Amino acid sequence: MAREELTRLTGNGNGNCNNDDCPNVYRTATGSFVVQGDLSTAFTTPAGEGLVEIPEDVLKEAVRALGW
Repeated sequence: MAREELTRLTGNGNGNCNNDDCPNVYRTATGSFVVQGDLSTAFTTPAGEGLVEIPEDVLKEAVRALGW
């Protein structure tokens, strides 16, 4: 899946995160979510999965963008 196929819910000019290198939440065409953040080593995930850590304000911004 290419980034162009995702709807960016966060980092759209609010705050200091206008580049593609900061934590963000994206929505896919099927309604699932893709998150971008710092890698976390809190625990070992199964093969094919990973952990990212994103700030609380980024999640709140994504919820507001969805109107929830």
